[in-house]
Amino acid sequence: MPVFAWEGRTRTGEVKKGTMEADAEPEIVNRLRAQGITLSKAKKKGKAIKINLPFGGGVPEKEIVIFTRQFATMIDAGLPIVQCLDILASQASDKNFSRILFEVKAMVESGSTLAEALKKQPKAFDDLYTNLVQAGEIGGIMDTILGRLATYIEKAMKLKAQVKGALVYPTSILIIAFGVVTLLLWKVIPVFEDMFKDFGGGALPKPTQVVINISNAFVDHAFLIMGTIGSLVAGFTYGVRTKKGRALFDKVILKAPLIGNVMRKVAVARFTRTMGTLLASGVNILEAMEIVAKTSGNVVIHDAIMYARARISEGKSMAEPLAETGVFPPMVVQMIGVGEQTGAMDTMLQKIADFYEDEVDVAVSAMTKLMEPLMMVFLGGIVGGLIIAMYMPIFEMAGNIKSGG
Repeated sequence: MPVFAWEGRTRTGEVKKGTMEADAEPEIVNRLRAQGITLSKAKKKGKAIKINLPFGGGVPEKEIVIFTRQFATMIDAGLPIVQCLDILASQASDKNFSRILFEVKAMVESGSTLAEALKKQPKAFDDLYTNLVQAGEIGGIMDTILGRLATYIEKAMKLKAQVKGALVYPTSILIIAFGVVTLLLWKVIPVFEDMFKDFGGGALPKPTQVVINISNAFVDHAFLIMGTIGSLVAGFTYGVRTKKGRALFDKVILKAPLIGNVMRKVAVARFTRTMGTLLASGVNILEAMEIVAKTSGNVVIHDAIMYARARISEGKSMAEPLAETGVFPPMVVQMIGVGEQTGAMDTMLQKIADFYEDEVDVAVSAMTKLMEPLMMVFLGGIVGGLIIAMYMPIFEMAGNIKSGG
């Protein structure tokens, strides 16, 4: 979209200047008129550069949380939406997010609802966000909705950080192990091989010979090995992006030892937190189920939720089809059933989410404590095994010298 540099005057005669994205000059005239500014001149500068990053459109979740919290406070204080957006866009630390907010403000000034304007920015505001804002506009409880949204995003960030934190340690150990083994096979072991040849002494111990053979194969075919590893990584990445590959990967992840238990609890916590927030905000159950399925982050969970949604549309309760999927723990299903019977589904879902978020804390801590010794044994076993194999001939030589002496 082209960018125009404009200049205009307010009703009091004050000169105002700025830039605005618009398709044509009449659009600028209408937007400025809504702000009480009469356009004097506008000059086309060129097209705005939009950077589309793979995750969240380049807008950090923390920026969204700060914006939502401040927006809720301003709305509660009685400030008009356009003024709130203008202030928040001006003080946003992320330039991409600032541009997005100015675009949202311009659309609201042109007569769009806030929800409609936010839907035009899917990289920053997902379906959950826009649907809740729409519910807030319809119900006249925008400040309450924004407060719930901020709380939801904060808890989602915490949950994501816990999972990432649990994966950092084993990933780091694996990278270090790969680097150390590569260095030993490529640089260190060939030095030992040359030393053994200089010493003579006949056949080497079998473990030593095996390690030397592996080292020689690695040095001779290093590019082929690296290319194969790269191809496997690329193939895995491509496979995970396909529908069948993603479904298989997500199924394996949920059943994997150690990490599977954590991921299942994370999925339950996310489902119940999102569903509870949507229902508490007045979104109907079928629409809420569809939004929750889209934000589940796991194909197996998505399919289970959509199956339950289809059964609910046929007149079934929520608990019964969720139990049929076999994905959700029996305790969760029973508590949802109690929530349906008592008419306090949203409250019950929030309680389940609180419980499972605490469970994730405990599970991540236990998994980390268990994985630390396992990874150290793994790293020590590989590196120690290589070193011992290379020192075995030296020990034998020392023993022979001692016996001969």
